[in-house]
Amino acid sequence: MADLERCVDFLRRLVRTPSLPGEEREIAELVTAEMRALGFDEVRADEAGNVIGLIRGSGGAPPIQFNTHLDHVDVGDIARWPHPPFGGEIHDGRLWGRGAVDIKGPLAAQVYGVAPLLERRPPGDVYVTCVVQEEIGGVGARHLAGHLVTPVVIVGEPSSNTVRRGHRGRTELLVHLIGCSVHASVPERGINPLTSLGRFLVALESAERGEHPELGRSSIAPTLLSTDQTSANVIPREVWLACDWRNVPGETGADALAALRAVLAASLGEGAEGAVTIPEFERRAYTGLRMRIPAENPACLLPLDHPAVVAASRVIDEITGEQRPVGIWEFATDGGHYAAAGMSPVGFGPGDPYLAHTVDEQIEIAELEQALAINGRLALEVPR
Repeated sequence: MADLERCVDFLRRLVRTPSLPGEEREIAELVTAEMRALGFDEVRADEAGNVIGLIRGSGGAPPIQFNTHLDHVDVGDIARWPHPPFGGEIHDGRLWGRGAVDIKGPLAAQVYGVAPLLERRPPGDVYVTCVVQEEIGGVGARHLAGHLVTPVVIVGEPSSNTVRRGHRGRTELLVHLIGCSVHASVPERGINPLTSLGRFLVALESAERGEHPELGRSSIAPTLLSTDQTSANVIPREVWLACDWRNVPGETGADALAALRAVLAASLGEGAEGAVTIPEFERRAYTGLRMRIPAENPACLLPLDHPAVVAASRVIDEITGEQRPVGIWEFATDGGHYAAAGMSPVGFGPGDPYLAHTVDEQIEIAELEQALAINGRLALEVPR
């Protein structure tokens, strides 16, 4: 049995270490030191700053990978938190703080869950990887997927200790409209791009979208809006609208572009211009590595009868003593990047996913203990 007390202590130290995207150096060093203290055979950081730990197997099976990320989202208004977001405090059997669920609880459960295998070697190598900048596009996962490929990846996002076999993807699209700016007292002398935008928003629900028998229909949501003006008495020349497209498997960013471009073309008023693009961002890792990535994260979905899904579900049912349903995440993960590289991502992690990114983020220590036992069994029994 993995050492729960040491795992909880590790998790408290993780929560007390802020690790916003691009600022993961300190937590990477903490994770590296912990793996080395536990006796992992190899521990290193790659060019992107991802931490990679290895427990060598006997050579009787292919490797398996346990994966989480190092970064978390911002805490927002600290005054709204019931307990300090970086306190790692324990109340009524729950550990509180930013990252307790997303993603430091699952991370600690993976590191300590597989550590007992150092005493009885698994048939195949076991990797534990902790990547950077998952929250802003998956820089670490994109880099890792090009250098470490394993047949199966246990993606440790929170799932309340149930199996998750995939999710929709996410594509960010930027709608740019151009008109002619004039004083607001004489609107007839200009071309107001907001008028075209209004028609575009009304017509957005009619955009052609893919459907999937299990994941349903792709969704499109307008999110951020900005103009080139700061004065309320000026008609803007340019308007930008960000849209969040959640795509089903088989649907790409190119499909989303084509659909929104068609809606925009039908929405433009006389003299107005417009374009839809998938933005690209240059990200810089704490190591100095720079990567330019599109705002596109692929969907992934394993079938219910996939051997890794079946085995993981059996292990969870045996340890929990109940039959737990196999589900699908409502949010995107790095699993899409691993699937695109030819790996099979199986989702499993402790923590309520609905508490992620909230001021009530907390994880049950009893659930963490359960996850330790499950991860140890997954490393031995999931086929690959």
